[in-house]
Amino acid sequence: MLLWILRGFFVALMLGSAVVAVQTYPVDTSVGTLLLTFFGILGVTGLVLATDVLIRHKEITTISALYFGLLLGLLFGSLLSSAVEPLLRDTIGRPLPGQRDPFTPIQLLITIACCYFAVSTLLQTKGEFRFIIPYVEFSKQVKGQKPMVLDTSVIIDGRIADICDTRIIDSKLIVPRFVLQELQSIADSSDKLKRNRGRRGLDILKRLQNNAKVELQMHEASLPELREVQRVDERLVVFAKVLSARVMTNDFNLNKIAQLQGVEVINLNEVSNALKTVALPGEGMGVKLVKPGDQLGQGVGYLDDGTMVVVEGGRQYIGQEVAITVTSVLQTPAGRMIFGRMDSRGGLTGSSAEMAKLTVTEK
Repeated sequence: MLLWILRGFFVALMLGSAVVAVQTYPVDTSVGTLLLTFFGILGVTGLVLATDVLIRHKEITTISALYFGLLLGLLFGSLLSSAVEPLLRDTIGRPLPGQRDPFTPIQLLITIACCYFAVSTLLQTKGEFRFIIPYVEFSKQVKGQKPMVLDTSVIIDGRIADICDTRIIDSKLIVPRFVLQELQSIADSSDKLKRNRGRRGLDILKRLQNNAKVELQMHEASLPELREVQRVDERLVVFAKVLSARVMTNDFNLNKIAQLQGVEVINLNEVSNALKTVALPGEGMGVKLVKPGDQLGQGVGYLDDGTMVVVEGGRQYIGQEVAITVTSVLQTPAGRMIFGRMDSRGGLTGSSAEMAKLTVTEK
């Protein structure tokens, strides 16, 4: 709302400027000149306003590059014009009284060229641009939580979108350009499985972009520190280190590499494992056995969250829901495993126990 008020104020000022400009002309000025001036100013106003509305995502680095590029261009243009003027005066001569100085167009041309080269250079190297005073460099201070850099694996996984829906993440999510390019190459793969995974990752990114509960930024990642780094994992770690950000990933190897280089990592698999059901030795629980285990007499079942449960002496109850007593819990980077034995009270629970009783009665 405040932005539209500012735009309305700008239009009002420009309209007033157009009226004042027309009133400054002599009384005998032609109507065509007056209309051209008036509508010319309004046209410039409309162009500036349309540019502001259409370019929604503006970066302060780009604006700084334009501003300082123009200042440096004007400065260098003035110095260069002063330097070449004595050399050209012998050729073009000095203006006679009442004549225009022939050096003025040359000076304007030199200034415009210097402004162009200065702005172009700063726009191409804005990632390296810093406000520097001798022995002092002002670095960007990040307010609030550190941003999170998403890697390819966590985007394809898709759980990050569900987590963002819960509003538990209030940090900015950053997707570097090279991660997006890797997703696009996977989506264009000739392998059907890889192609489906890549398209799923692009769909997840689109879902995150449309989620008003999270701030997602596509970063160009045009940093000088990344020029000599080729591998995506290494580039991701260096990128996060430069931005003082955290990396969110499902890749175990990337997790270790980032930790070795002092970059904070959030492993989504570890977060998922931390939210799984807590089981302590001696507690009882019910589980449906679905297949035999690796050892003799073992039965294997799964809880609702996917946790594997290995039951000693449960092979004969495969296909049934049984009551067990937890004997131990094994936590691994891949997940949690629960080991148990058949409950001393008979092993069957719920409808399975009733069916067993009916079977014995019928016999």
